Amino acid sequence: MHKALRILLFICFTWTIYGQQQPAELDTIVLNADRLLVPFSKTQTTTTLTDSISKRQSALLTDLLRFNSTIFFKENSRGGVSSPSFRGTTAQQTAVIWNGININSQLNGQTDFNTLNTRNFEKITVRYGGGSVIYGSGAIGGTIHLNDKIEFKNQFSNELFGNIGSFNTQDYGYKTSYANSKLYAGIAVSRQSSDNDYTYDFRGQERTNLNGQFDNFSVNSQLGYKLNNYHTFKYYNYFFDGSRNFSLINPSEIPSKYEDFNTRNLLEWEFKKKAVTSVLRAAYLTERYRFYGNVDRDSYSSGNSQSWIGNYQFNLKINTNTQARFVADLNHTSGAGSNLENRDRTIGSFSFLLNQRLNKWYYEIGSRLETTKDYDSPLLFNVGISYRLFDFYTININGSRNYRIPTFNDLYWIGAGNSELNPEQSYQLEMGHSFDFENSNFKITGFYYDISDMIRWVPNSSAIWRPINTDQVVSYGLEFQANYITRWNNINFKLNGNYAYTNSTNRLTDKLLIYVPYHKATNSIHINFKPSANKLHEINTYVQTMYVGEVFFQSDNNPEAVLDSYLISNLGMEFLPKKNWTIGLRVLNLFNVNYQSVNNRFMPGINYNFYLNLNF
Repeated sequence: MHKALRILLFICFTWTIYGQQQPAELDTIVLNADRLLVPFSKTQTTTTLTDSISKRQSALLTDLLRFNSTIFFKENSRGGVSSPSFRGTTAQQTAVIWNGININSQLNGQTDFNTLNTRNFEKITVRYGGGSVIYGSGAIGGTIHLNDKIEFKNQFSNELFGNIGSFNTQDYGYKTSYANSKLYAGIAVSRQSSDNDYTYDFRGQERTNLNGQFDNFSVNSQLGYKLNNYHTFKYYNYFFDGSRNFSLINPSEIPSKYEDFNTRNLLEWEFKKKAVTSVLRAAYLTERYRFYGNVDRDSYSSGNSQSWIGNYQFNLKINTNTQARFVADLNHTSGAGSNLENRDRTIGSFSFLLNQRLNKWYYEIGSRLETTKDYDSPLLFNVGISYRLFDFYTININGSRNYRIPTFNDLYWIGAGNSELNPEQSYQLEMGHSFDFENSNFKITGFYYDISDMIRWVPNSSAIWRPINTDQVVSYGLEFQANYITRWNNINFKLNGNYAYTNSTNRLTDKLLIYVPYHKATNSIHINFKPSANKLHEINTYVQTMYVGEVFFQSDNNPEAVLDSYLISNLGMEFLPKKNWTIGLRVLNLFNVNYQSVNNRFMPGINYNFYLNLNF
């Protein structure tokens, strides 16, 4: 019965493909730190998620994106290490951008999406496709943007959020901001924890997720001062302190845990007058981790890095339809650790960007050149063209060359690092067809990636694992995105979802990459009811579904080494007894599906949580 209901639910929503925008969710436009880069992303797909959407998921960024994007995530149990695969690429080939600054780890080259708390950010944007010309290393599959807002208008706002749920899961947050025409100050504080002791079925036996507990604490703050009509100063600060244990596959294993502490600081001076905008930035980022091989002992291995970033952007509006930008960037990073040489490196880069609109035509071009003593960096480029053939139909074509630099672990790992590595390179081409109507829009995008010099750690003749440039990968596929919204009397009705077909193959072996599903689809229905003669101010209900096709977990594509496909459904309801109050209940994994996204790392069955949001 449950299986039949799941299939029926999925079929009902399959036609509703998730769109580039959600009108009822995105009713407020927020200026943020990367707003100047938006004009150079118009020939690629972007999806924006506000905090109103994020409150319908857990605070983990993984949960938000896996139900609202085509990105596939492999998780080592709920709350464990989370790695994305964006259009068939690796975790290191997805860049995370915080207020315009690339924050991927300098040690391992990726961001763990379960260490980012969505409660801290005003807006989260997914940008599909290559972006190395603008965002640098790692922006091959796509980029995730975490944005804060600074607004100079009279306001004083406060928000409290509390969430309790199964497995003793707790999620609390507080936001406050004050502003006038000259000053802005805001801060967001969040804490999340869980015993994470859910049960699952392992080959017919019931097991408990042992040693899976986690907790974290984060603070995000902003300061802004508007000196006059031309000069504005802004400061952004973020720190994250987290601890999580690694779930055991077998009860006999030795329990281990991982602690990390990250800080980010960004100072910005903006000058704007007529056709000229000048932005000078200085950033200081740190990351530190400790790995305890046995939670009952004090011994650990560790690593840390510090990055100093200087960035200058000069934007010139040549005329109403044309603008150009010059960007200079200097990044100095030092790193060290128990298994890492104490080393540093400095990277300088220069970028040029230009866009222009000519009646129904629009184009954007860009190039980037880097210099460093550690490796030879390629000349990067991006070319995008858009043509509005009809009022409702636009065609976009984008091509680019992108890259990923070797990490500190790749270059300087004691006894194994390889200083001769080349950056990974990718040539990409995509074509999108956008259709916009009064109550709906949808987009179809085809993409093709040719990735060379992929870095892999493989054993040499002495059985020592070392990184080398080895893989040549081709990834291609189709993405469908759309939404539909309508209103009947006091009821707002929305259908949205997305679907992606991805084929990512190692050209040298002609085998599919591991943990890249052919198919992924997410769908949802939202019903908003505002009764005219009821004490309740508003009622919201929603259903989410996510389908993930089967994946290989061995590189030889052994048919016995396959994780089954799965379909997950969530059900939620919100009550607004007063205008600024929200009381919500969620039932996750509604049909108690036993599934895993990483081999032998099972996820929770049916579970519940209750949340309260108060604005004042």
